[in-house]
Amino acid sequence: MPTRPDPITYLDHAAEAGRGYKRRLLDALDLRPDHTALDVGCGPGTDLPAMAERAGAVIGVDLDPAMVGEAERRTAGLPVEVRQGDAHALPVDDRSVDRVRVDRVLHLVADPSAVLAEVRRVLRPGGRAVLAQPDWETLAVDPGAVATNLAFTRFVCDRIVPNPVVGRQLARLAGAAGLTVVEVDGEVLLLRDFTTADEIFGLTRNAHRAVRAGRLTRPAADAWLADLAAGPFLAAFTLFRVVVSAG
Repeated sequence: MPTRPDPITYLDHAAEAGRGYKRRLLDALDLRPDHTALDVGCGPGTDLPAMAERAGAVIGVDLDPAMVGEAERRTAGLPVEVRQGDAHALPVDDRSVDRVRVDRVLHLVADPSAVLAEVRRVLRPGGRAVLAQPDWETLAVDPGAVATNLAFTRFVCDRIVPNPVVGRQLARLAGAAGLTVVEVDGEVLLLRDFTTADEIFGLTRNAHRAVRAGRLTRPAADAWLADLAAGPFLAAFTLFRVVVSAG
């Protein structure tokens, strides 16, 4: 039975697969030496050193104590402070940061709108936030039966990911939270390696979950996974990016 990988290893591998879009997120933040920047849901600190190269001070916030500890280890000696806290109630003062980064966090939280309201609260007037979210309904893979792909994606959206389509909702939710939407764009992330995609998207482990839930038959799941592993393999996934500012 496939198991979920170690969370820190998983996040590191996902970051490696998304190097290109992460560079573009960093550029969109437009960090400067006089800025204080905040990374909401910083995980093991993967992106904090790159932010610290451009900003004068960086704050990372994560709910998981293990992530906080790893982020502190990775940023030792840098102008970075890592704090344990909930994205719905950030341990950050009102109007105290110039830039906020929220990357692939909102699909996991209880209330994305509340998190965006917190982003609005902590940003200084004229400050900027960059939000990035995938849309899980757009996950498409090849080869394999299309009907099984669709049933798998539907199961993941129904049962695995709390807010699977928040990516397409980002601009609207940010505006409702009092942020000014400056830019909206998207890109398709492509993976050609089945092993990497299997880890990041949980193709095998979630197909097995779908079988146990009665959403896929065992023969259909086994045939689909065998086709994907045999390849040539392709996975596509749409990621939305929204740049916002605080008035």
